[in-house]
Order: sequence, then structure tokens, then C-alpha cells
Amino acid sequence: MTYLYDYLVFLAQAATVVAAVLVVLSAMATFSARRRHAPRGALEVIRLNDYLDDLRHGLEQAMLTRGQYRKAARQEAKQARRKAKKEAKQATQSQDAPQAAADSDTGDAQAEEPSKSRVYALTFEGDLDATKVSHLRHEINAVLTKASSGDEVVVRVKSFGGRVHGYGLAASQLQRVRQHGLNLVVAVDQVAASGGYLMAAVANKVIAAPFAVVGSIGVVAEIPNVHRLLKKNDVDVEVITAGRYKRTLTVLGENTDEGRRKFTEELEDLHVLFQEFVNEQRPGVELEKVATGEAWYGRRAIELNLVDEITTSDEYLMRRCAEADVFEVRWVEHKKPLERVLGEIESGVKQLVQWLPGKGGWR
Repeated sequence: MTYLYDYLVFLAQAATVVAAVLVVLSAMATFSARRRHAPRGALEVIRLNDYLDDLRHGLEQAMLTRGQYRKAARQEAKQARRKAKKEAKQATQSQDAPQAAADSDTGDAQAEEPSKSRVYALTFEGDLDATKVSHLRHEINAVLTKASSGDEVVVRVKSFGGRVHGYGLAASQLQRVRQHGLNLVVAVDQVAASGGYLMAAVANKVIAAPFAVVGSIGVVAEIPNVHRLLKKNDVDVEVITAGRYKRTLTVLGENTDEGRRKFTEELEDLHVLFQEFVNEQRPGVELEKVATGEAWYGRRAIELNLVDEITTSDEYLMRRCAEADVFEVRWVEHKKPLERVLGEIESGVKQLVQWLPGKGGWR
């Protein structure tokens, strides 16, 4: 009886926690409904060329005397005017080209091309459910409205992976960039493993820092089961399904060998899909070596063709600033303090329920 009493107390405590969570979720749903028609955020764009110039000017101002700094600023302004005049002259000459050349496809393309290509830098920080894919969607939508052939999109990915459907959608968003004929570069400064690497594989080029973690082409599912504990305390749980494999493994019910075999079969099939996707995007990768669920640091990953170059995103973008206009594009949601608190609670709840039965994830 003592065990039964302790169990009932535990059950009451658990019910209290569940009720509190439901109240919080209800409040979040109410706030969501109130701002259904309100703007969820705004696009922020920073020209990284100007950002680097500001850093350089700040350093020069500290290092040089006032006279030296003014002289250097005048010289730089003179060079900028000269460059702008040269580009304007080139544009005028291109517009005044012979009509025959202008009517040809090649002539039209040359007339429409900007004097300088553009690079758009995006950032994706993934969690278990890849919730920032909504931000990524807004950013890519914005870029595709303006980008033209010859432009480039650089996406800095940081993720340990997560649920299949979330990262599958994130990878599909990146595929849109390539479908529009733009060059796609994925930069991994810290980690892009499992679902994160699924995204990286889409790119024309993958760069990684020397000790960034990449790979982990595998699938995992973790499901606790408390059936024996419930049975020990004379608690029955009925799991009623329509369909032989509607529920293979459960948390509360009694799991069977047949259910385990079917669940394993589903995971294996998902692993095959993962491998097929990587093979389509990066045919030079030897799947027998890398599709083991292991992850590698950048220096080892380049030997396995998982990445193409060892460098940081900062270094790569600085190089691109020397030859192109580079814009950092971010979708920022503006939330009230209470909404931010509720968002953090919601994120915590999602972390707690990640152990519930599902189809596994790329983690």
C-alpha cells in the first residue's frame, strides 16, 4: 500500500505539472491569436563592406595623428570618386553599344548585369525542431526578389540536428537558392551535424573551420518506457489503435518484438533516404565511409569530401567584400517582454517532450 500511495502522490504531482503546462500553452495560444494579423517581424540588411570600412577607419583614427588621418581620408575619398566615375562611364558605354549587340541575348545580359556582383549572407541556428526555418524562409524570399545570375548566397549553419521534417524543410529552402541559378555556399564555424549536415550538403560549396564538427549521417530515436513500473503498481494502460502499425513503440504501453522490428525498419529506411539525399547533392562522397553516424572535425572532413575548403565564414566573407557587395540579411521578430518569456517557456517545454514517441530524428 505504501508503494501505491507514493505512486498516487507522484501521479498527482505530475498532473499538476501537466495542468500548469496546459495553462501556459493556452496563454501562448491566446497571444498568438491576438497578433495573428500583426507584423511578425522585419528584415534587417547590413552592408558588410561598410561595416569593415568602419572598423578600419576606427583603427586608423586611433593609430594615426589627426593630420595623417585627414590626409588618408581625403585620399580614400578621391579614389572612391574616381572609381565611381569609371563605373558610370562603363555603364554608359554598355548602354550605347550597337543595336545589333543589344538585341542579342549576350548583349542583353551584359547590359543588365551590375558592375559588381552581390553576396547575401544569412545565418541559421538550429534547434531540435528547426524552428528558425521560418526566419530562413523570409530571408530567402527577400533575396530571391532581388538576386540575379552571378550573385551568391552564403548561409552560416550551426546545428546539432533534430527532427526530420524540420530539417528536411530547411534543406528544401536552401534548394530554392540553387533552383534560381544562384551560387550557394554553406559555412560551418562550429557544428553542422546530422540534420545540420543535410542542409550543408545542398550547397555548391561547403566551407568549415578547422575544428568545426560535420557529418553524423545517421538516425536516432530514444523512447523511454515505464510499462513495468505501472504494471508493478497494478496500473493498466490500454493502447488502442486502428491499423497494424499505427503505434509501434509507446511510452506507457507494453512494447512487442514485432513493434521493435517495425520501428527499426522505419529508422533504417529513413537512414537510406538520408544517404540518397547526400549522394545526390555530393556524389563524390563515399557513403560506405561516412554514413556510419560518426562526425568529423573540419580537417578530417575535407579528406572525406564532406567539405570543400577549410576556412571560417568571417575570412570567406572578408575576401568576398574585396570583389563584391556583401549584404547580411536577417529576419528579426519584434516581441514584447511577456511574449519573449512565453517563448522561452515554450522552448523549454519542447525540450521536455522531445522524448515522446515519434519517427526519430537526425541527431
